[in-house]
Amino acid sequence: MPADDSHPGESWALSPDSRRPLPELIEQKLREQIIGGALKAGDRLPTEPELARKLDVARSSLRTALQRLQLQGIVEVRRGLGWYVRRTDLAAVEEHLEGRLAARRFTHTDLLEVRIALETTAASLAAVRAGDGELDELAKLNHRYQRAEVDDVREVIESDEEFHSALVRAAHNELLEQMYQALVPGLQDCKRHAHPSREVHNRAANEHEQVIWFLRRHDEVGAKSAMTTHLLGLYDDLTGDDTTPRAGLSTYVGVHDEPMWGRSR
Repeated sequence: MPADDSHPGESWALSPDSRRPLPELIEQKLREQIIGGALKAGDRLPTEPELARKLDVARSSLRTALQRLQLQGIVEVRRGLGWYVRRTDLAAVEEHLEGRLAARRFTHTDLLEVRIALETTAASLAAVRAGDGELDELAKLNHRYQRAEVDDVREVIESDEEFHSALVRAAHNELLEQMYQALVPGLQDCKRHAHPSREVHNRAANEHEQVIWFLRRHDEVGAKSAMTTHLLGLYDDLTGDDTTPRAGLSTYVGVHDEPMWGRSR
């Protein structure tokens, strides 16, 4: 079991770095606990509610951080038992794909193209599988995103990522969700360079609403097309300086067609 924490306010306090997304700060704090020896290989972590209380964060942000650490092989979840430390040799993590993702060794173009592939598939699956409660939660998360002040970069990034992560969870495909979560830190880094205007921010919120509209009607083709349209805006904004040849993606969806990549330049 983890060492007793007699001063949780001190040892679990997050870094006051408002420029970084909250799940990233949580991930850093959990890494520090492992590196510092407070958590050892085989130790069971406190329960999610207890960890959220210690860190003074929402469970959704905590879960995102834990999933990132899981993808890196640092922690593991044991069904019915909770989260456990799997390894403490963090230097070896970057030898794996997950470590390369965490270290942001891929271009923005790489990350965004894979995101489009994963999240548009998630949208179509969510149209078939998402329950009413999940759709209501998506609407609430988008309302939070819409209310965010564009100058509050942390809140804009975090509220947007909460929406997209919830949509991926609504697809009810565990492997797809884990693959998507591996991209999140790199995607957040992309977004920190975007600095959207209020107009762009409002357009994104409206596009979220359109995705939800198709999800509520269980229209998997419409949901996939709407998500493609939404993600292409970020793709076009953030890949302009990349030396990788940028692709164009048609969002036209016919009876037997789906969005298809084609050469753009």
